[in-house]
Amino acid sequence: MTQILLGGLSPARFLRDYWHKRPLLIRNAVPGFNGLLSPAAMQELATRGEIESRLIQGSGNGWQFDHGPFKKADFKRLPKTDWTLLVQSLNHVLPAADALLARFNFIPHARLDDLMVSYAVPGGSVGPHFDSYDVFLLQGQGHRRWQISEQTDLSILDDVPIKILRNFQPEEEWLLGPGDMLYLPPHVAHYGIAEDACMTYSIGFRAPTTDELVQGFLMHVQDSVALEGRYADPNLRLQAHPGEISRAMLAQIERMIARIQWDKRDIAEFAGRYLSEPKPNVFFDPPVTPLSFAVFKKHASKSGVALHPKSRLLFIGGRFFINGEAFDSAADETAALRQLADQLRLATVPVALRERFYDWYEAGWLEIASHDSI
Repeated sequence: MTQILLGGLSPARFLRDYWHKRPLLIRNAVPGFNGLLSPAAMQELATRGEIESRLIQGSGNGWQFDHGPFKKADFKRLPKTDWTLLVQSLNHVLPAADALLARFNFIPHARLDDLMVSYAVPGGSVGPHFDSYDVFLLQGQGHRRWQISEQTDLSILDDVPIKILRNFQPEEEWLLGPGDMLYLPPHVAHYGIAEDACMTYSIGFRAPTTDELVQGFLMHVQDSVALEGRYADPNLRLQAHPGEISRAMLAQIERMIARIQWDKRDIAEFAGRYLSEPKPNVFFDPPVTPLSFAVFKKHASKSGVALHPKSRLLFIGGRFFINGEAFDSAADETAALRQLADQLRLATVPVALRERFYDWYEAGWLEIASHDSI
């Protein structure tokens, strides 16, 4: 199935020849695919406060950008052309979207971000732009014309609410219909314009900046390192300038800070927690009427369990990380936990994991498995 998704390429060949390197157009990547929801259902999602949504109107140098949540009346006032509605993290609320995202598991889960859907009326677009991450653009209903360029000039327009390229020079162009897909590596300029009312599903990947990683690591160090001692100067000498910070003081501070050290284990612990941490706007809802432990065991034994689509479970050896928390697995837990991290569901729940999974179930991190698919 993955080879169909990648136009006949094996995942290994795709990663070797295209990933992070060059664009790839794949005709009929998902045969029979016409989308996962209707425009009306998408607009309903955009009225909900917990859903991240955006509305972009305009073309050329004139653009308007609005954040949701929106009111139903907002959509009735829109023109017939030149606007686009975007809804983020569709996989968090729609099982079929989560199943679609699972098809891209040839990319490590630690890199996967979410599934975004855009609905555009004729002429609708977000303008010529570039992304700093890899993306697959899967066409649902309707048709979108894509122009791309590997230009080095990535300067953007001033005084525009969204990042629009100042001087887009298209090099290739394709019209995508239902089931077609375009893969773009980072920094490839692209411009998608709706030919008719259409929906595009964007599978995006995490690419934190160096600054984000360093800031995150410094916060991790702050929370995990405790150093004894306090600044002291029993041999303090009279200074000619009381307002001056002396070299002796600077040297002592330098020695104190130099005591902060880390090794590969600290980096691994930070990476696991950081990469499994949900986005700040992601919240988990415990079951309204939770099953008792006995009933949970009965259903889990019959149907298996699945991670909630918002959950992230990653591992390094026998150390596991779920939603920013970490724990060491016991010998009789490791294989099943790795399978759950890889496949996001387990058909059989080992006895050793029933209580842990029940805690996750009560927190909203895990649920009884269903069999939804695209």
